Amino acid sequence: MLHVGINGFGTIGKRVADAVRLQPDMTVAGVTKRSPNFEAVVAHDRGYDLYTADEDSRAQFEAADVPTQGVVSDLVEASDVVVDATPSGVGETYADLYSEYETPALFQGGEDADVAEASFNARANYERAVDAESARVVSCNTTGLSRLFAPIREQFGIEKARVTLVRRGGDPSDTGRGPINDTLPDPVEIPSHHGPDVETVFPDIDIDTMGMKVPTTQMHTHSVNVTLDADPTAAEVRDALSQESRLFLLPEHLDIDGAGKLKEYTRDAGRPRGDVWENCIWAESVTVEDGDLYLFQAIHQEADVVPENIDAIRAVCGRTTSAETSIQRTNGALGIGQDLLDHDTGTRRTGSPADD
Repeated sequence: MLHVGINGFGTIGKRVADAVRLQPDMTVAGVTKRSPNFEAVVAHDRGYDLYTADEDSRAQFEAADVPTQGVVSDLVEASDVVVDATPSGVGETYADLYSEYETPALFQGGEDADVAEASFNARANYERAVDAESARVVSCNTTGLSRLFAPIREQFGIEKARVTLVRRGGDPSDTGRGPINDTLPDPVEIPSHHGPDVETVFPDIDIDTMGMKVPTTQMHTHSVNVTLDADPTAAEVRDALSQESRLFLLPEHLDIDGAGKLKEYTRDAGRPRGDVWENCIWAESVTVEDGDLYLFQAIHQEADVVPENIDAIRAVCGRTTSAETSIQRTNGALGIGQDLLDHDTGTRRTGSPADD
């Protein structure tokens, strides 16, 4: 049983903690918070041992009558592996602490790629993180693109990829972010950081990316164009993508025309927090013309990296023999793919979750 410490119990950290709790081979050693806010209270109510950033913040917890077990160094010492889910740029400040205790660490995509030995995506390069001292689970957008490109690259080859990312202005709880009433090129420079980030997973992919930020908290939407080495039909591409457990092709009959209905669908399907762990690809958007593939996909920025963190935990700890085994175990514990498929067609994908 792997004892997993989670440094940071915010948007990603709380989701990873709940996902770890569901795994048959993991347990949550504890979580950290810097202040006794509502998320700290939720962590305590859910039975997670709470640790604080330092002794000063621990005093704030005591004043708020929220019990703690120690500070972050105590949690690192008690953990077999640490998932760093602190805000972007903060994770690297903890790297020396993780090394001091010789505790493998996972960082998130908001950190620079050189913070860890490998940039990680379970479908694309699981083996690179096996027994590594550290790995960086790439960002929500890079995760979504890596999941998509892996099977396309394997079956049809990729000559060139071009992606326009229409990005949410902020997460639902990010009250200080925007835009409020605007559509912003973000950044104005080309490429956006997403293309170079994809190349940390696929060094041989030629990709250009452009980013825009819009006033929504729902999800990101990608407009994808890939020049293929082969010239498959759209049906052949759809068939290839439908075999991927973390890609969900939205059928036209569901009448889901945007992120709002998609989130409503996942809430109705019983997903915790309405989370969408899979890439959601509009099936009717999949088009191939003269070897150029086009499609739209939606990426839930709060959720799609969660299963990747679970797989990365196993990789750095060397606890599974293959990516397929870990992915199946993670999918089975979380219900990835299954509940959405049950609500759609009543059928399940090939490669159903394994109990091993």
